[in-house]
Amino acid sequence: MNIEPLDNIFRINLRVKPHERVLIFTDIIREDENLSEKEKLRRENLRTIAQQLLKIGKKLCNVIYFEYPSLTAHGIEPPEKLWQLAFGEEAIEKLKKAEIFSKLLAKSLSKKELNFAKELIKEHKNQAVNAVIALSNFSTSHTNFRDLLTKCCGTRYASMPLFDPSMLFGAMRADWREVKKRSLETKKILDRVEKIKIETPNGTNIEFEKGNRKVHVDTGILSRKGSFGNLPAGEVFLAPIENTAEGRLVIEWAPTRKLESPLIMRVEKGKVFSIEGTERYKEELEKKLNEREENRNIAELGIGTNDKASKPDNILESEKILGTIHIALGDNSSFGGKVRTPFHQDFIFFEPTVFGFTKENEKIKIIEKGTLLI
Repeated sequence: MNIEPLDNIFRINLRVKPHERVLIFTDIIREDENLSEKEKLRRENLRTIAQQLLKIGKKLCNVIYFEYPSLTAHGIEPPEKLWQLAFGEEAIEKLKKAEIFSKLLAKSLSKKELNFAKELIKEHKNQAVNAVIALSNFSTSHTNFRDLLTKCCGTRYASMPLFDPSMLFGAMRADWREVKKRSLETKKILDRVEKIKIETPNGTNIEFEKGNRKVHVDTGILSRKGSFGNLPAGEVFLAPIENTAEGRLVIEWAPTRKLESPLIMRVEKGKVFSIEGTERYKEELEKKLNEREENRNIAELGIGTNDKASKPDNILESEKILGTIHIALGDNSSFGGKVRTPFHQDFIFFEPTVFGFTKENEKIKIIEKGTLLI
C-alpha cells in the first residue's frame, strides 16, 4: 500500500495540528448485503485503509475511530453513536430532549426546528471534533451530520465514499495546487452564466436554469475552518434551480460498474419521470426513486478538474476526471438547493459539450467533447 497520500491527508489536505481531535470512521459489510467477490474485497480494503489512517494519525494528533454497519445507500444519516463522538454527548442529549434528534436522522425537520438545532449545536461547538476523515463506503456528504459539523462547528471534513486503494497511485497523487487553480478558473466561467445546456455523444441532452446559485469548488485543500470536500478531489459543482431541468440523461455507468446496456432517464420539470432500458440496475434505481418524490430531483451538476483521475468504474474518482461532467439525483440542500431527502446519487458522463448562457444571452462554450476550455 502506498501510504504517502494517506500521510498527506493529515499533513497537506487537512493540515492537522498535534493538539487537534480527528474523527475517522468507516462502515462495515452487513450480513444481508449481496456483494460480488470484487466488491467485497474493495469494501474490506476500505476498512484496511481506515485502520492504516488510524495508525498514521496516532503519531500526529488525537484520533477517534469508529465503525458501524453499512447503511446501504448514500445520503442516509449515520448512527447516533457517531453523532455523539463528533458533536459531544451533551449536545446530542439536548437535541433528543427537545425531540429534534430523531427528525434530524429522518431529514424531516421544519425550517424552525432546523434553525433551533443549529443554534444548539453552535452553543456546544467547542466539544466537536476539529476534523473528520469519512471513509464509509456510503457517502455522508449530503447529510445533516456533515452540514452541521462544517457549518456550525467549523469542522474540516474529508469525505471518501467508495474509496479504492488504486486511488493512492492515481487521483490522490494530483498536484492539489494545480487542481485548485484549474477549479477556480472553471468557477469564474460558471459564475457568469444563468442557464446551462449539456450534450454528449451517447444521446444525453439536458438543460436547466442555474440562476444565481452559488458555484462550489472541491480542490483537495481542506485546511480552512469548515472546509468540506472529497478525497480524491477535483470538481466544480452547483445545484440547478429546482423544477427547471428538461431533457434526457443516457446512463452508461452505475456508481461502481459499466452497465451492460444504457438506461435512458426522461426529465421534465426538474425531475426524472421515467427510466427506459433493460439493464438490471434499472430495478434498483426505480426502487430508490419510488421511495420519495424528492429522490427524482435533478440535484447537481459537477465538472471534473483532476488530471490524475482516470478510473471510470468508481464514481468517487470518475466524477473528478478532467473534462467529464456528473449529474446527481436527490438531495441538494447542503450546497445551495432546496431539496432535502436521504438519497444522493451521482452519474458520470464522458465527452460532454457544455454551454453556458449569460443574463444577456451570451453563449459560452465551457467544455467541448470532453476538453475543458479555460
